[in-house]
Amino acid sequence: MSRHFDPDCQCCPRLAAHLGEVRRRNPDYHAAPVAPFGDLAARLLVVGLAPGMHGANATGRPFTGDHAGILLYETLHRFGFASSKISRGVDDGLKLADCRITNAVKCLPPENKPLTQEVRACNAFLAAELADLPQRAVIFALGRVAHNAVLRALGLRQAAWPFAHGAEHRLPDGRVLIDSYHCSRYNTQTGRLTEAMFCAVFARARHILDASLGIEGTAV
Repeated sequence: MSRHFDPDCQCCPRLAAHLGEVRRRNPDYHAAPVAPFGDLAARLLVVGLAPGMHGANATGRPFTGDHAGILLYETLHRFGFASSKISRGVDDGLKLADCRITNAVKCLPPENKPLTQEVRACNAFLAAELADLPQRAVIFALGRVAHNAVLRALGLRQAAWPFAHGAEHRLPDGRVLIDSYHCSRYNTQTGRLTEAMFCAVFARARHILDASLGIEGTAV
């Protein structure tokens, strides 16, 4: 076990029991806590909700194998954060550049809905990742649960930093928290989140990171 991740975590009885049942029904699935993907030194930390049943829970890599990962990896590639726009599996050779992807909850929750106490139980791992983020980093929260988990991990009041798609929060430590609706199948298929909306928020993250290095941004 490290400060950032425990592959054998059993802190949440409901999640541990659920994963045990998933392993019995799908013996070829990862069906265990899913480790963050990317370098700890990365300046962009993308925080999702939790592994998807047939995505990260199956493959063992965040946002890999499910619908949500399609838009995420296409966008990461478009803005220079990923070596490929398609994430097929842990052995596909895809690399992240100055980016790390994690989840507020590392284990698959029933119906993709972690309980509040499960989010809190996993929060120490997220806090450790945030503590090791470089100065002038950008934290990209996918959805309200991820947004609130970040604030809890940083010891900040949720009411003072409200979630909204496209919101940009300058945190007391100098880092920036940017919010987006989650790139879930439901959000993209209902039009709540469009490709243009997602790209616009990522463009802002790219601009902030480039500006911190004195790089003039270009239109994408």
